[in-house]
Amino acid sequence: MSSVNKKVVLITGGARGVGAEVARRLHERGAELVLCDVDEDALAEIAAELGEDRVLTAVADVRDLDAMHKVAASASDRFGGIDVVMANAGISTYGSVLKVDPEAFRTLVDVNIVGVFNTVRAALPSVIERRGYVLIVSSAAAFGATAGLAPYDMSKAGVEHFASALRQEVAHLGVDVGSAHMLWIDTPLVQEAKSDLPTFRKMLDAMPGPLGKTTSVEACGKAFVKGIEGRKRYVYCPGYVAVLRWLKPLLTTRIIEAAMSRDVPKLLPQLDAEVEALGRSLSARTQKVEK
Repeated sequence: MSSVNKKVVLITGGARGVGAEVARRLHERGAELVLCDVDEDALAEIAAELGEDRVLTAVADVRDLDAMHKVAASASDRFGGIDVVMANAGISTYGSVLKVDPEAFRTLVDVNIVGVFNTVRAALPSVIERRGYVLIVSSAAAFGATAGLAPYDMSKAGVEHFASALRQEVAHLGVDVGSAHMLWIDTPLVQEAKSDLPTFRKMLDAMPGPLGKTTSVEACGKAFVKGIEGRKRYVYCPGYVAVLRWLKPLLTTRIIEAAMSRDVPKLLPQLDAEVEALGRSLSARTQKVEK
């Protein structure tokens, strides 16, 4: 019997990508799901796919604490509480520090950082009561930065530290806290960046070794579910991202930074020119659903 059988799992950003894939896999294992997203149409699609028996959906914005409290209350009304919360909702921006739209930057901070806080804040009382598990979705970006992604990198490093502090606060209450760290996953976020910005693809190709390779959503979902079932402290996808965590002090040395930024003088201006031509620093889908 799966360790998540009959457990209640709240997933933000649950309508697409990794969130939806994790939902599918947990549902197969008998979990009861609370799926939260701002994309009403995509949320309806995953709900229709999984059925209504063990699934509760909520169109809610993680930037709104009151809305997240209502989601948590609905979960308690329907299923009796929350055993696992996966703070997964996240976006990225386009452009360097000099070119990114400041309003897009603010939106990213509100979703990727404030949204994580709001999600955990709302769900935590129930998770504590059930001695459950919190999974904060960070990124390999928490270990090493990439030119052109400063806002995203900042947010993911921030929520990793949030997870570490939260872990200390709730360990004595029987709650485990993990953070998830991925490289490039074939999600809508990465697909849209590749489509909007040809230079983004060039930047991935220029990365050394496997660091620019894209991993399937299915592989990522499998790793996440394994982490949730094992209440892991860290979840990695691909598995070698674990090495980057241990090498983190080296990734900010001059030698490594020079190697990583070798093509930046050529590619970053091209990237910024593409962003300027687009007239936006968010993907079209993100811009539509986040308003």
